[in-house]
Amino acid sequence: QVQLVESGGGLAQPGGSLRLSCAASGFTFSDYAMTWARQVPGQGVEWVSGIYSDGSDIYYADSVKGRFTISRDNAKNTLYLQMNSLKPEDTALYFCAKGGGRDNYANAEHNRGQGTQVTVSS
Repeated sequence: QVQLVESGGGLAQPGGSLRLSCAASGFTFSDYAMTWARQVPGQGVEWVSGIYSDGSDIYYADSVKGRFTISRDNAKNTLYLQMNSLKPEDTALYFCAKGGGRDNYANAEHNRGQGTQVTVSS
C-alpha cells in the first residue's frame, strides 16, 4: 500500500524559506518518478516540480523556477522540496505524489499524500 507522508510546512515570512519532506513507503521508491504539487481551496492543483527516479531529469513550474529545489534520497525513501524566497502566493497545501514509473508522472493525482500546509505571511 502506497503511503506518502509530508512534513515541514508551517508559517514563513515573505522572503523566508521552508524545507518540505515526503517520507515514502509501500513501494520501491527508487523505481518511481516523484512530484510535488500544491492546491489552494477552490482552485485546481498546480504541479510544482517533479524528478525522475534517478534524478536525471527535473522540472519546475514557471511560478517557482529559481526559488524552489526538488531533490530525493533514494536510500532514505524521502523526497524533498527546498523553498526559498517565499511569496504570499506560495500559500497552499503542498503534497507529494508518486509517478507511474521511472520517468513519467502518470496517475500521480491518484497516488498522493495528505499534504502539509504552507502559509507565507508577514
